Amino acid sequence: MIRRPLRPLARVLSAREAGTNPDFIEAQERQRRFLARQSQERRKAEARLVLLGAVFILGFSAVAGRMALVAAAIPTEPVHGFSQDPITTQRADIVDRNGIVLATNTATASLYAHPHEMVDPVAAAKGLASIFEDLDEDQLLAKFTSGRRFLWIRRTVSPEQRQLVHDLGEPGLLFGPREQRLYPNGSVAAHVLGSTGFGREGVSAAEIVGKAGIERTFDARLRDTERTSEPLRLSLDLPVQSALQEVLAQGMKDMNAVGAAGILMEAKTGRIRAITSLPEFDANFRPALPSSGDPADSPLFNRAAQGRYELGSTFKPLTVAHALENGVVSPHTMIETKGPMKWGRYTIRDFRDYGPRLSVTDVLVKSSNIGTARIAVEMGTESQKALLEELGFFEPVRLEIPEATQAMPLLPTRWSDLTTMTISYGHGIAITPLHLASAYATLANGGYRVTPTLIEDGQITPGPRVFSERTSREVREMMRQVVMRGTAKEADVPGYEIAGKTGTADKPSATGGYERDKVISTFASFFPASDPEYVLIVSLDEPETIINKTRFRTAGLTAAPVAADVIARIAPVLGMRPKPEGAGPEQVLYTLAGNE
Repeated sequence: MIRRPLRPLARVLSAREAGTNPDFIEAQERQRRFLARQSQERRKAEARLVLLGAVFILGFSAVAGRMALVAAAIPTEPVHGFSQDPITTQRADIVDRNGIVLATNTATASLYAHPHEMVDPVAAAKGLASIFEDLDEDQLLAKFTSGRRFLWIRRTVSPEQRQLVHDLGEPGLLFGPREQRLYPNGSVAAHVLGSTGFGREGVSAAEIVGKAGIERTFDARLRDTERTSEPLRLSLDLPVQSALQEVLAQGMKDMNAVGAAGILMEAKTGRIRAITSLPEFDANFRPALPSSGDPADSPLFNRAAQGRYELGSTFKPLTVAHALENGVVSPHTMIETKGPMKWGRYTIRDFRDYGPRLSVTDVLVKSSNIGTARIAVEMGTESQKALLEELGFFEPVRLEIPEATQAMPLLPTRWSDLTTMTISYGHGIAITPLHLASAYATLANGGYRVTPTLIEDGQITPGPRVFSERTSREVREMMRQVVMRGTAKEADVPGYEIAGKTGTADKPSATGGYERDKVISTFASFFPASDPEYVLIVSLDEPETIINKTRFRTAGLTAAPVAADVIARIAPVLGMRPKPEGAGPEQVLYTLAGNE
């Protein structure tokens, strides 16, 4: 580095020669150096300011960018850990066969508390207790002052309740978003649809899971995020379901019954168009399961799919069909019906004396226990067991609701000849009305076994053949006569050609044996008889009607007229037009002759 002196010799000498003061040269040199150093420091300061400004600009830009991303992002429920799935709140709709909504989701809110943020816990507890009748003011206050930092108040609240809570002005009471299952039709098809509840839940979301009925069976399908926009379509027809439920409820009231069940099923496919159990309940306000007593006393009990009953004389057409199929009898074969019929120390009687002999057709028309028992004995025990097994009476019905799949028929522990006789007319074996509907569909559709279903979409494959077409036709014609001139005359609806069979059975007692003067009355039918489209089962629990001051409990005077009301109401809804009597092959009847 070359240092420049403050007093350069050459300039000093020149100054002396010129007569000037050489000290000015040193002063000028100092001033020049000062100015140069000042300029250098200024440049350094300016560079530092530019760098600092750039750092600030980059920092604020990063913060602003992050805030924009957060504001634009879709909010999600935070989860703990990397392996836990996010909470899915959506659930697919359930619709009837015509697309009418039976179950859907609706937006609501949950209510929770941060006690540490409360201004006045006493007033909050008092206000909540006045809004929600099931909440206790003292218990709430104890929880608010217990030191807890979070407390659930209600999983769901209505808009009106939310506004009332908001009006309390308590900052420690907070709301979270919720999706809730809504059943727009209330009690209609409530037993089929079932119920839902909350599974995993957080402040900002809760998953809806199925607890009963269709909601439980198809829970995974309804919660599938890829199919939430695709409704689950049931085979139920809402107008028909509503009509069945309404008419059956009125019939239950008119007949002073404590319960009722009804099933309408397609005879050829097994698709259920309507199924109901009474008493009913609103699916939006499902009652709690009973903790004691008889489960059948609860409205949650599905009498059509869960109730196992001795269905009485509705079994007689099955016994007759079995004998016809095996060539043991024909519709004209005469059967001994002189009673009472003794079998060991047991006696079998008819409702009244029908004379010494009846044709097989009249055994059904007059509902003779003795005649049916003799046919069953002729067929044999093993043959009867094979028939009932073919019809599915040895296993639960494979319907798409868990309540049905748990209803195992009650079978005799020892199958004697006497058991064979009593089962032939519906005593000694307990099945559900759903079992009976399936068996009557087999009788009506040409002899093919059907599997009941509640799902509209899906492949229907015919089951194994149980009866021949000829047997099916003969039984249909015989059962038509039961309605025209037999025990089910009250079930006839002009123009719809009803064929069916009544059944009255003593009601089992909870302590064993049978109840005194209490019965289960059933009318099992199909229509039109010449080419059956539908099977209808109507069953009443403890019915009683008064005619001319006399009490009657038989199915012919209780279940049969109720079934007639049901058919008259639903047939037009199904698009069926009445036909004048004698207008078609459905009026081909047997002429009862003597013994073959």
